[in-house]
Amino acid sequence: MEVFKIEGGHKLRGELTPQGAKNEALQILCAVLLTPDEVIIENIPEIRDVLKLIELLHSLGVKSHRIERGKYSFKADNVDLDYLKTTEFKKQGAALRGSIMIVGPLLARFGKGYIPSSLGGDKIGRRRLDVHFEGFAKLGAKFEYLPQESFYQVHAEKLKGNYMLLDEASVTGTANTVMAAALAEGTTTIYNAACEPYLQQLCGMLNSMGAKISGVGSNLVIIEGVSSLKGCTHRCLPDMIEIGSFIGMAALTQSEITLKNCRIDMLGNIPRMFQRLGIQMEIKGDDIYIAENKNYEIDTFIDGSILTISDQVWPGFTPDLISIALVTATQARGTVLIHQKMFESRLFFVDNLIDMGAQIILCDPHRATVIGLDRKTQLKGITMSSPDIRAGVALLIAAMSAKGNSTIRNIEQIDRGYERIEERLNPLGAVIQRTVQD
Repeated sequence: MEVFKIEGGHKLRGELTPQGAKNEALQILCAVLLTPDEVIIENIPEIRDVLKLIELLHSLGVKSHRIERGKYSFKADNVDLDYLKTTEFKKQGAALRGSIMIVGPLLARFGKGYIPSSLGGDKIGRRRLDVHFEGFAKLGAKFEYLPQESFYQVHAEKLKGNYMLLDEASVTGTANTVMAAALAEGTTTIYNAACEPYLQQLCGMLNSMGAKISGVGSNLVIIEGVSSLKGCTHRCLPDMIEIGSFIGMAALTQSEITLKNCRIDMLGNIPRMFQRLGIQMEIKGDDIYIAENKNYEIDTFIDGSILTISDQVWPGFTPDLISIALVTATQARGTVLIHQKMFESRLFFVDNLIDMGAQIILCDPHRATVIGLDRKTQLKGITMSSPDIRAGVALLIAAMSAKGNSTIRNIEQIDRGYERIEERLNPLGAVIQRTVQD
């Protein structure tokens, strides 16, 4: 088992360029199934989850070629639909939650799609697939659960456009429905659609392939179905979750970091929320400069009451950065209530931070109160385990700021979302060693 061994207490200095956006890449890669033509995708993060999806596409018969780091060519001109019914597909699909997004493209182009009933991903609470399948049903698909094979199946002779009001503004649910509707007959109107940058990027890619999608970036998306789509070249955004993670890391470790090429226009409320935690930063064009924050003070509401940070749909604060905001607050001056609305298990990692000396009250599965230490007491190094991608990086950041040495187990979770993180941080002054431990 690989572990990280971290020597804490080192300040970092230098420049970091964010990797490509993981959550966008998982959608964009599935969209290559919509056309037999070549699709070239740039700025793909070469992380565990994305590479697993590329392997899955290859097993389905999609020709893939790595042109250079982060740049791949795909051609889905000979898709093997029989593979969808195999035990191998069940294993591959179940290991990756992002595999759910192959269903929309397969349904649109070939009239059927399968997905294992048990999907991988972070164990952070229940994550429903209802929005996906309800969207397909509105387009005329029939849904079946095959209990003997533990598969979901959707099929349709011809998808037809329809009006739908989504139960929730699910990003992946909206993406799957948009991809299916792109080749449907007639017009599809999706109200309460997600409007996250990843969805905007997907719609932009589909339009460059010949789709007719309007309302991009709003919660009312209209898709006029077309008969076929062509190839294209697409570039993924920088990962806004990694950008937020590095802002928190810089503050907690008193580092001076410049984040390059951040696409500020696509970050929503992320910079503002970290500024409300007291972090001094400067936006220079498309770069973010974080000064050495020797001390930082948490803001309050106008009436002086304790600040609450909660996850919201874009452009609000993304749920994937709640763990980072929480760990960043541990050395601030002041108190903040962290409210994770979406998932009921994402805050359970705070036990590790408490063991390190942080002052945190876990009020319930969704809320934690952080009383900042104002750097009067340094966190101390411990041995811990990464429960999910974002909590894993939050623990890594805490360990980098701590006194003494820390060990983080189960770092496969971190590798699922962050590319070569120790290789990128060590040249700036971090001391993180990847090693094998029994």
